[in-house]
Amino acid sequence: MTGTLVLAGTPIGDVADAPPRLAAELAAAELIAAEDTRRLRRLTQALGVHTTGRVVSYFEANESARTPELVEALAGGARVLLVTDAGMPSVSDPGYRLVAAAVERGVKVTAVPGPSAVLTALAVSGLPVDRFCFEGFPPRKQGERLARLREVAGDRRTLVYFEAPHRLDATLAAMAEVFGADRRAAVCRELTKTYEEVKRGPLGELAAWAAEGVRGEITIVVEGAAERGPEEADPAELVRRVRAREEAGERRKEAIAAVAAAAGLPKRQVFDAVVAAKNAEGTASP
Repeated sequence: MTGTLVLAGTPIGDVADAPPRLAAELAAAELIAAEDTRRLRRLTQALGVHTTGRVVSYFEANESARTPELVEALAGGARVLLVTDAGMPSVSDPGYRLVAAAVERGVKVTAVPGPSAVLTALAVSGLPVDRFCFEGFPPRKQGERLARLREVAGDRRTLVYFEAPHRLDATLAAMAEVFGADRRAAVCRELTKTYEEVKRGPLGELAAWAAEGVRGEITIVVEGAAERGPEEADPAELVRRVRAREEAGERRKEAIAAVAAAAGLPKRQVFDAVVAAKNAEGTASP
C-alpha cells in the first residue's frame, strides 16, 4: 500500500484563516515537508498543535535533491504533509516536482484547500474575474521582463502576478510601457495582514506611486486587453512604430510582434510592411 501526499494550504497572513483540517493533518502526518521549518513551528504554536511526525525542510535549493527521499517514504506507505510559507504548495512555491514524481509512482495526492493570494487579490481588485491567467513572478531582467509581457499584451483575460517589493516600480513601469499607461490594475499589498492595502488605478499612476518605495508581499492584478477589431493598417505607420521600438533598444522580431499585438494584426502583415519599406529604400539608393 502506498501512502498519501497531502498538499496543505497555509494562511497568507492572518493565522485565523487556517482551514480547520490543517491542524488535524499537522498532528497526524508521519512526515512533514516544510518550506521553512521555523515558520512551521510558529504556525503549529499559533494553532495549538503538537506534531509527532518527522519534520524536514523542502525549499527551492534542496527541492530536487529531497524529492526522491519523500517519494520513497510515500511509496513505503507514509502520509506526507507538504506546507509552504503561505498559500498553496506548488503555486509559485515548492511542490510541483514532488507532485509530479508522486503521480508517476502511483501515489495518491490530495489537498487541504486554503487561502490563496491569487484568488484573494482577484476578488478585491475590482477587475473582471470571469477569466484570468496567473503569470507568477515576472523575469528579473528588464529585457526578459518586457519580452514576457509582450507575449500577453493582447490577452483579454485578467492577469495576475506576484512581485518582490524592490522590483515593483520597474515591473509596473514595464507594464505601463507594454500594456499602455491607461490599462487598469490593482496592487494588493500585505493581503489579510494588519497593514493590508489595495491600490487601484491606471498602470502609469501605479508605477509613479511605486517609485516612492513599497514594502510587503505584493500581488498585481492587471485588466485584460480590450476587445477590438484590427486597425485599418497604414504600412508606413506600422514601419514607423517598429522603427521607434528598435531605436528604443528592442530587437526587430520583438518590435514586430509588439506592434502587431497592439494593432490586432497578424505578425506577418507587419513583417511584410517592414521588408517592403527596406526594399524600397534600397531601390531608391544611388
